[in-house]
Amino acid sequence: MNPDRGVRGPDLTTQQLYDILRLRVEVFVVEQNCPYPELDGRDLHPTTRHFWIDGPDGIESYLRVLDDGDGVQRIGRVVTAKHARGKGLAARLMTAALISVGDADSVLDAQTYARGFYEKFGYVAEGDEFDEDGIPHITMRRRLAPTR
Repeated sequence: MNPDRGVRGPDLTTQQLYDILRLRVEVFVVEQNCPYPELDGRDLHPTTRHFWIDGPDGIESYLRVLDDGDGVQRIGRVVTAKHARGKGLAARLMTAALISVGDADSVLDAQTYARGFYEKFGYVAEGDEFDEDGIPHITMRRRLAPTR
């Protein structure tokens, strides 16, 4: 897939959805040893946009953008296969996602070790660190429009 455009939830093929879920489970559930409800009902929503980069063995990096309401977009499930890390794939996807988000405020819940990565894209931590499924996280927000 060309990461410069997102695929809306209803437009995913069965194979694409399977490959996305496989990568997310391989990393978040198996590698990070974090059993959590991966199927949250939001992947096929009409306003959900999926971004990924394919490699020779399938999807190597992925993220999705959700509409959180009130004009706020949520970036989540940012993931790169173990064998593909260090190639800048997640940064390419973040750039494409932020182009898609445009001037809207966006929010994400970052694993705390990745805080610096998201700061490079203009995200600022807000609130306290919290535990999500046994992994420390921090909410981060990126505002482009002036605060009302």
